[in-house]
Amino acid sequence: MQLHRLFSAFPAGLPGVGLLLLRVVVGATLVAHGVLCLLSSDRVTLVVSVSFALLLLSGVCLLIGFLTPILSLLACLESLGIAFSWFPLQLLSPFESKLALAPIIGIAAAIALLGPGAFSLDARLFGWKEIVIPPASRPPQE
Repeated sequence: MQLHRLFSAFPAGLPGVGLLLLRVVVGATLVAHGVLCLLSSDRVTLVVSVSFALLLLSGVCLLIGFLTPILSLLACLESLGIAFSWFPLQLLSPFESKLALAPIIGIAAAIALLGPGAFSLDARLFGWKEIVIPPASRPPQE
């Protein structure tokens, strides 16, 4: 499977910490929003269950940095769906204003474009590998 194309780089140092902070903000917000949606709904329907599962899945995966470009786009679409009322009104209760979702949409789109950073599960699984070639045990023949 060619997942190298999804990730351009895995910056470490301060840029990696910055990407980690962005992922934590979006991931924690999505998890909190999903849990609040489930707790605030008076009856759990299929739409509420699917919305809760998608918010929880994308939030947790962004927190650990797994399949970051794909799931940050999903997070962006979920937030757009909530902002444009594609979901039932009971899912809007945790965010009183639709404008409150604008930073989450922007940060999720930025994460999708920038990648997960060095402090992620993606970097461990799909990051650049160093191949060490041992020295020859005998001199080359002429």
